[in-house]
Amino acid sequence: MRPRTVFAAAAVTAAFLAGPAFAGPTLDKVKGQGMIVCGVSTGLAGFSLADSQGKFTGLDVDYCRALAAAVLGDANKVKFAPLSAQQRFTALQSGEVDLLSRNTTWTLQRDTQLGLNFAPTMYYDGQGFMVPKKLGVKSAKELNGATVCVQPGTTTELNLADFFRANKMQFKPVVIEKLDEVESAFFSGRCDAYTTDASGLAATRVSKAPNPDDYVILPEIISKEPLAPAVRHGDDEWFDIVKWTVYALIEAEEKGVTSKNVDEMLKSDDPNVKRLLGVTPGMGKSLGLDEKWAYNAIKQVGNYGEIFDRNVGKNSPLKLERGLNDLWTRGGLQYAMPIR
Repeated sequence: MRPRTVFAAAAVTAAFLAGPAFAGPTLDKVKGQGMIVCGVSTGLAGFSLADSQGKFTGLDVDYCRALAAAVLGDANKVKFAPLSAQQRFTALQSGEVDLLSRNTTWTLQRDTQLGLNFAPTMYYDGQGFMVPKKLGVKSAKELNGATVCVQPGTTTELNLADFFRANKMQFKPVVIEKLDEVESAFFSGRCDAYTTDASGLAATRVSKAPNPDDYVILPEIISKEPLAPAVRHGDDEWFDIVKWTVYALIEAEEKGVTSKNVDEMLKSDDPNVKRLLGVTPGMGKSLGLDEKWAYNAIKQVGNYGEIFDRNVGKNSPLKLERGLNDLWTRGGLQYAMPIR
């Protein structure tokens, strides 16, 4: 290739990279149907749970609502599709849902072999065990020979086998697909222990146990479970939107922008806040969205801290500590990439 041709090709590439985002097939589909179809769990307190009127609440649910506010300007333009652990990936791959926001662990094989792209982690978790207090068990390493309730098609099932193998212990799995059925099996005494993400154990203990005080969550955390929204490979524009909406919620908390003060913060002199809220234009255009994309998400749903506290944290029945899910400035792992 002659030098002039090289420079011409480079110029075209640079112009493309510098330009605004172009609508991808998923964004076009979402705008055409006037809503986002969001895959959620079949019922996990604090993450996605429907009440008797069919209204969904939870951390995963609120992320979908924030995304709808960012993309469509209205947090209510979401249709929630409850999916079991075994249904979830097929539903996303087939286009039945536009994204998964369903306490799903980001792993190498899911990222590659299943053709998924994971957005930033919404909840850093780890797998644990819950047992009846009457067993007198104080550690997971005392569970040799135990029967353990577990869901199939999950990282939980593999981690369970790995943990017992590594500790040279035996166990008998009781494998049940539906979440409510595996929980019922545990509470009816079919299993000595129930294993899933620690947040899920806390949610189940609070919301499903006949008497929560009769059950204890053991201290061991046996895995890393970064729970993140997921989209299909091949639509970078949609992936960018899903990804940067997570960062916008975290950035808002970092900058002290809340659902209650966001209108006042429009007057902020902080260049970062001005870009986040669309006072300084450009960020929305880069995503193919309205410049008030992040403003709408924060105003209608709240920043990351508000979403966490309301659903799983100090203002929720779960009362989970922020821990790893705190901001990086407070010793946690939540860190927004620069919105600029």
